[in-house]
Amino acid sequence: MTSNISVCMAVKNGAVYIQEQLSSILPQLAGDDELIISDDHSTDDTINIIQGIRDPRIRLISNSGSGLISNFETALCSAKGSYIFLADQDDVWVHDKVKATLCLLKDYDLVVTDCMIVNEVLELKQDSFYNMNHSRKGLFYNLYKNSYMGCCMAFHNKVLTKALPFPEGIPMHDVWLGLIAEVYFKVKFTEKKLLYHRRHLHNASTTANQSNTSFTDKMLKRFWLLKNVIAMSYAS
Repeated sequence: MTSNISVCMAVKNGAVYIQEQLSSILPQLAGDDELIISDDHSTDDTINIIQGIRDPRIRLISNSGSGLISNFETALCSAKGSYIFLADQDDVWVHDKVKATLCLLKDYDLVVTDCMIVNEVLELKQDSFYNMNHSRKGLFYNLYKNSYMGCCMAFHNKVLTKALPFPEGIPMHDVWLGLIAEVYFKVKFTEKKLLYHRRHLHNASTTANQSNTSFTDKMLKRFWLLKNVIAMSYAS
């Protein structure tokens, strides 16, 4: 039976926070949903913690490649659900994140929610990622300044079908998914804050941080991204 929801999580050496994150996700899922966890060769206690939960909705798989983008692609390629939620290993979901997002997915193909930026012990550092990042939809705006943070994104499976496989060289999985949705689907940025996003010394994703990339390099990469997004219109 096809699952209704697939939560796709990429993990690597996430033992410190993974238990708390899984405890915030699993109570929001139905019996026929799935939580796909792709592990990128963890060397700490991550695998033992996940296996110790013994929840049949968890599908633990191994990434055959290496790196965050490859790890998320491995998880996404295994997703069977009609709705896809992305999740980081070290965040905490608000108790009604799934319910609130699914309501929006009735009218939109991809939904981005706001989140609260917190430190290692969940102390509030920024009340709104949107305000800090000046996040909003718009193809050319997001080519210049990415507003798509994966842990805040959920979308219909048809977006995933269009976006996979990831082209080699994309800067991050979330910006690629966001740009595909901007061109081919209906996007919604909601001001609902449905996530506590941890920022600490060992974050795998740097979307919430300031970029050090030069303006010229950024523009060249954005032009390359746009070319590849448009090329998807010719893909079978």
